[in-house]
Amino acid sequence: MAARGALLKYLRVNVSTLPRTTATNLFSLSFNAIHRRFSEEVRGSFLDKSEVTDRVISVVKNFQKVDPSKVTPNAHFQNDLGLDSLDTVEVVMALEEEFGFEIPDSEADKINCINLAVDFISSHPQAK
Repeated sequence: MAARGALLKYLRVNVSTLPRTTATNLFSLSFNAIHRRFSEEVRGSFLDKSEVTDRVISVVKNFQKVDPSKVTPNAHFQNDLGLDSLDTVEVVMALEEEFGFEIPDSEADKINCINLAVDFISSHPQAK
């Protein structure tokens, strides 16, 4: 225990050598730089919502069982496009392939229209 105390005493750095304002400014500068970099990375990793909308509509229009003239940004898969639950699963799988990430089953079950697909994909950082 005495050795630990001696070692800690030896390793201590005297912080009082810097004026308080300088230490605070250094911390503030470091924190702001880290925050700015993180914010830019996060902001830059999401896709533009209009681009996502165009790509989702394209995927749905290319689905065999869909009449392309009925596809709108507000279209519901079952009510407007006449897709059953299996077709909806296939559309979600096609969206996963288009955007390069896996949609968890719990979220995929909630996607039943184009708007919900666009909202989920545009807010997902792994979407490409």
